[in-house]
Amino acid sequence: MPANNRVFSGIQPSGDLHLGNYLGAIRRFVPLQDSHECLYCVVDMHAITVWQDPDELRRATREVAAAFIAAGIDPKAHIVFNQSQVVQHAELAWVFNCVARIGWMNRMTQFKDKAGKNSENVSLGLLAYPSLMAADILLYKAGSVPVGDDQKQHLELTRDIAQKFNNDYAASIAANGFDPEFFPITEPLIAGPATRIMSLRDGTKKMSKSDPSDASRISLLDDADKISKKIKKATTDPEPLPSDVEGLKGRAEADNLVGIYAALTDASKQDVLNQFAGAGWGTFKPALADLAVEVLAPIADEMRRLIDDPQTIDAVLRDGAERASILAEKTMLEVRDIVGFIR
Repeated sequence: MPANNRVFSGIQPSGDLHLGNYLGAIRRFVPLQDSHECLYCVVDMHAITVWQDPDELRRATREVAAAFIAAGIDPKAHIVFNQSQVVQHAELAWVFNCVARIGWMNRMTQFKDKAGKNSENVSLGLLAYPSLMAADILLYKAGSVPVGDDQKQHLELTRDIAQKFNNDYAASIAANGFDPEFFPITEPLIAGPATRIMSLRDGTKKMSKSDPSDASRISLLDDADKISKKIKKATTDPEPLPSDVEGLKGRAEADNLVGIYAALTDASKQDVLNQFAGAGWGTFKPALADLAVEVLAPIADEMRRLIDDPQTIDAVLRDGAERASILAEKTMLEVRDIVGFIR
């Protein structure tokens, strides 16, 4: 397949994958296998921008890989790997550190949110995180990246880095006989009714593993009973479901639950409202709970089976890393020539 038909995406192994990770990313990865050459990466190098317990990092890395496979990603037809096993990610990230500008990094919203008032004491890696993300994508010259709403700014920076590299080294790119657009201007793939899943306790906050309330999120390893109870106890308002999406405005919790139902059925929010218009939460929540259990419980069962067999997961990651390294080294051989490294 041509490089512009290649898709790359990664998930950070921060532990406790939840419904937001599944609907916002993993579920959307699966159908892309039918139309694209896919590389799905557990980005463990990104994880250590803040300190990680080494044993916990290994456990979380395997959990993400298990989620990929349990959700339906085929690691033989496509590539599933962890970032740290492909050393070219770090090599290209350094080149991009020398292309990107500090001002670009300082403007990144996620850096400001994570650093807060403590920006002088966070790791350099946290500041340079978007440069490594650009390297992840452009190392494979991916034409498309499935991203959530909160990652759009990082992808815009990836595009800026690609354009600046192409401009800065235009003469060398031409002298080496490469396409002037050496690194592609990668396009985002943002689709679906629920690209941003919110807390079950507060519809104005993103679903997160850091929320102190376990009831705020559905873990991908929750059993059927937990899934059902959490949805039935989710925060709502007293009004019935409206007949159209305009009626969801200003109703954050209602909008979130309708969006979850829509995403689980690959439908639109309007489709869901056509089915449940005028219904109360006593009708809708049990229907959503049954649907969530139907979709998520088999994934949780398969994840647990895989997690109990770490040697199999490690073999998948090792095989994926070997195949990814072949693609990565091809790009880096060209990059070394372009920037003037002797080899």
